[in-house]
Amino acid sequence: MKSITHPTGLFDNSPRDYQHITAVPLAAAMGAEIRGVDLSQVSDEAFSEIEDALYRHKLIFFRDQDISFTDHENITLRFGEFGTDAYTKGVEGHENIQPVIKEATLETKMVFGSGWHTDSAFLECPPSIAINYGKDMPPYGGDTLFANSALAYKGLSPAMKEMIDPLKVWMSAKHVVASMQAEKQSKTPRKSGELGSLELDVDTQKMIEGSYHPLVRTHPVTGEKSLYVDKTYACGIEGMTEEESRPLLDFLANFATQESFVCRLKWHNNTVIMWDNRICLHQAFNDYDGYRREMYRAVVMGERPE
Repeated sequence: MKSITHPTGLFDNSPRDYQHITAVPLAAAMGAEIRGVDLSQVSDEAFSEIEDALYRHKLIFFRDQDISFTDHENITLRFGEFGTDAYTKGVEGHENIQPVIKEATLETKMVFGSGWHTDSAFLECPPSIAINYGKDMPPYGGDTLFANSALAYKGLSPAMKEMIDPLKVWMSAKHVVASMQAEKQSKTPRKSGELGSLELDVDTQKMIEGSYHPLVRTHPVTGEKSLYVDKTYACGIEGMTEEESRPLLDFLANFATQESFVCRLKWHNNTVIMWDNRICLHQAFNDYDGYRREMYRAVVMGERPE
């Protein structure tokens, strides 16, 4: 296969010549489909290549997978111990597998995963890897966008890199909590802490307090530097006023999510996706009213960002 180099020349998304899997790139910016493997029974050799492909492509996905909750748990544990999920309870008997379900009859402006973000960035140790299983997906809509924040960092000017390298960003869920509270007070009656048809189990005070993390973080496996900023949780910069930090955060978040750094995943039934939550952003769309969307997610424990 020919080299798949990003137009900037700053990232090569070409697949490696694996022996146990096949990687097919999704876009020049990031992403790849992994073929030739059944996730309910993965050999050590195949898993090693899957892990390599994940760190190389940032996002990988597998079509036509029929996995149980136990399979989902086993796949996750191959990467590390289960991570903390800041929002939801797990399914009965499998507390680390969280359901993300929107019923066909529900109409709501806010769905789980909307808005550009990196998962649970307000935690002291945000998840490192996320693994989602799309079991019953709508025939159209519900796509997920991903952005390569390592490529975004490379695209900044030397002067901007020098300025932001030592800074720390305040990651807080204060805007999400405010939106949840506004949703509860809307004309449509909802259960306390419900987002779409997903009932949330949250400690809002801790979510609002959040954590300070490096604005530029270094990947513990690959050594890559990436922008650790998003449009959902990045609420301030340590040592700066709101007036000083807001324009910089807005610029960086918009820069990181520009079209040239993004790929778009189209869901089908029985699709499994894995992404490196440390090094990319994502957002889900709420554009499938009248159709049911049933997904299950698990996360891998992450380290404190450095």
